[in-house]
Amino acid sequence: MLGPPTESPALHAGLVVAAVAFLAVAGTLPARPAPDAAGVADTVDAVAAGPAPASASHGHGADAVRLRPHGIAMRNDGGTARATFAFGPVVPVADGKLRTVLGEGEPSAVFATRAAFREAVEAAKQRRSSWVASDEITVTGVSWDGYRVTLVGA
Repeated sequence: MLGPPTESPALHAGLVVAAVAFLAVAGTLPARPAPDAAGVADTVDAVAAGPAPASASHGHGADAVRLRPHGIAMRNDGGTARATFAFGPVVPVADGKLRTVLGEGEPSAVFATRAAFREAVEAAKQRRSSWVASDEITVTGVSWDGYRVTLVGA
């Protein structure tokens, strides 16, 4: 009867090489997928496009986040993902009084004047962004006498 030589040393060696190659490729695959930056951007856009006051939060699978006025970058061991905000620019919030407004949603309770609030917003937009550890993004849309901004913090 004709068939493959199943007891051939060359066949066994070939199977071993194929198995090692498969394991090598499987070992380089990430343990989890890259973060869902588009999903976070959709949450930010929903608040930015809606009426103020409004707020939302979005949990994510990133280890670190970088917020900019026009987009977000997120990374973990699965890779780095980026998304652009459709309703930007937003105000990336790191700390200070804007962090309080991000949580409470009322700028007039934190800032003495509307001008002081505007200065803090413009300074935050100009601040150089950096990677920060995060497991949730918080978004708050606020308005003070017609001055509408969307605050985003990690």
